[in-house]
Amino acid sequence: MTGLARIIAFGQSTPPAYDQIKLWTDYYADHVGHDGVAERVWRRADVRTRHLTACPVYEDVCRWSTAQRMRRFLDDALPLAKEAVGSALVAATVIPEGVGLLATVSCTGYANPGLDVHVAKDLGMRPEVRRLAVGHMGCYAAIPGLAVATDYVTAQRQPAVLVCTELPSLHVQPPPHDTQQAVAHALFADACAAVVLAPSQIASEGLDVIAVETLTDVGSTADMTWDITDHGFRMTLSPRVPTLVARNAPTLVNRLLTERGLVPDDVRHWAIHPGGPRIIDKLQEVFSLGDVQVERSRDILSRYGNCSSATILLILASMCPVPVGDYVLAMAFGPGLTVTGALLQGAAEASRSR
Repeated sequence: MTGLARIIAFGQSTPPAYDQIKLWTDYYADHVGHDGVAERVWRRADVRTRHLTACPVYEDVCRWSTAQRMRRFLDDALPLAKEAVGSALVAATVIPEGVGLLATVSCTGYANPGLDVHVAKDLGMRPEVRRLAVGHMGCYAAIPGLAVATDYVTAQRQPAVLVCTELPSLHVQPPPHDTQQAVAHALFADACAAVVLAPSQIASEGLDVIAVETLTDVGSTADMTWDITDHGFRMTLSPRVPTLVARNAPTLVNRLLTERGLVPDDVRHWAIHPGGPRIIDKLQEVFSLGDVQVERSRDILSRYGNCSSATILLILASMCPVPVGDYVLAMAFGPGLTVTGALLQGAAEASRSR
């Protein structure tokens, strides 16, 4: 047995927090023309606070060009990414020179040289460090990023770092607005989250990555999109999305569990990406989950909003430490329509046969 890749540490960073209702009363109500539907969407989003690098109350970017937004992305994203990666490395007791792979994930900003180059250089990683930039996959991208990092650690027996840096606040859209934009404006927020992975034989404790799966509903590609426009990135979000996610999630979960002789009842901890409260509600019903099993997802939604790809890492970090032997099932969703999942297990000392 060659061993598994193990998540051994988390790190995170956020810009300042803002009260959700004050954001509505002080900016968005005027921005959308005091639309009653938009206000109902806003108040039902189950978000209490959001972290924003560009708070529209003080800095209205809605008519900025995409070029302006991209320049601002690198300025604001780099210090957040460095803080999250740096704190994760300290927690893992891994020096920057010991990192073999740095994978950066974002669907909200681009530059070249990008975050991967700047983070590696500024933190003192080796010039030979492997770098991978994952772009524009959307909210589910942390899990494909985790899969790549896992494969690297398993094959090369060196630590890897995955960091998701998302700044949706740079993509507030100019009028006219529709209900889909109201949902996006009510939910999305900024955050950066990082994990360090290492071979299980040399890591004392953490979360073993058992399996990763992806499922794309190719008949529903138009139900969620993230389009690049002249004024930033614009989301289309069909009201069918929660139903579509709930329809596809059981197939994904079965693929993760049945090959390993498991059923959903064997999973004690569920990290569900809170694309919105209705998605959590639907999946709680589909998998007959108790309130405790989805409380971390609801808590992160309330305190952070939907931070795109960073969100699932925030949820996993809030669950740790996970008792040895307990299974965790993480799921995230995004354009495609894509459902991704990872089966993890609390571990200590050397990996055991499964």
